[in-house]
Amino acid sequence: MIDFSRYLSLKIGSILPVSIIDDYAYDKNLRIIGFGYNLLVSPQAKNLAILSDRFDYIKEGLGFIEIGASTRSTKAYKYFLDNDLGGLEFIGSLPGSIGGLVKMNAGMKEFEIKNTLDSVCIDGDWISIEDLDFSYRRTSINGVIFAARFKKIKGFNQKLLDLFSQMRKVQPKTLSCGSCFKNPVGDYAGRLIEAVGMKGFYINGVGFSDKHANFLVNVSRGIADYDSAIKVIELANKKVFDNFGIEMEKEVIILE
Repeated sequence: MIDFSRYLSLKIGSILPVSIIDDYAYDKNLRIIGFGYNLLVSPQAKNLAILSDRFDYIKEGLGFIEIGASTRSTKAYKYFLDNDLGGLEFIGSLPGSIGGLVKMNAGMKEFEIKNTLDSVCIDGDWISIEDLDFSYRRTSINGVIFAARFKKIKGFNQKLLDLFSQMRKVQPKTLSCGSCFKNPVGDYAGRLIEAVGMKGFYINGVGFSDKHANFLVNVSRGIADYDSAIKVIELANKKVFDNFGIEMEKEVIILE
């Protein structure tokens, strides 16, 4: 059992049963929750699962670094830093598991997972990135990610850290699940949310940060709940569509 009001980064949820996956043979109905970042889980959600610690590792191969899917991004970042390897400098600013970051092709601006990725272990089979569809905050991956291999690029770029630090300064420090919506082509979700008056708008303590309009935050832990989060997300989407004709795509993952 996991108490999602403690487990999720947004600190909203109920106590639900969660299975542990320890090998490639698993119930295909199970849904991986990772470390609970950028995630909302309904009180009625079923078939939830996490990967066991067996998939928390980092090892070197010929021309690549293999990282288990349940390895934290901070651990992978430190490995690349300590071993003077480039390409993943940005993940030090992105909380979560390697599996989760690969699944959503996570990134910051033009820096994203696919740029350094070599191949992904999906349901036990290694598949080259060339045979997978990666786009802005999206992949074609449907199975469970057990590990990923990244190109071994010599030279950690320290100069990028200042850029990522500046980008983090505009992000709220309160309980958050990160960006709620993906940026529409040619525009920014935060600008649209602010333009329709939703910046700093909350329902029962959950809503869009007054520091960064696209960040879904919880400013009243213990009061905010799943239904309130869904209401505020749907309201923002409706207002943006009514005013701009844009149907925003959610970046936050909702497990109903």
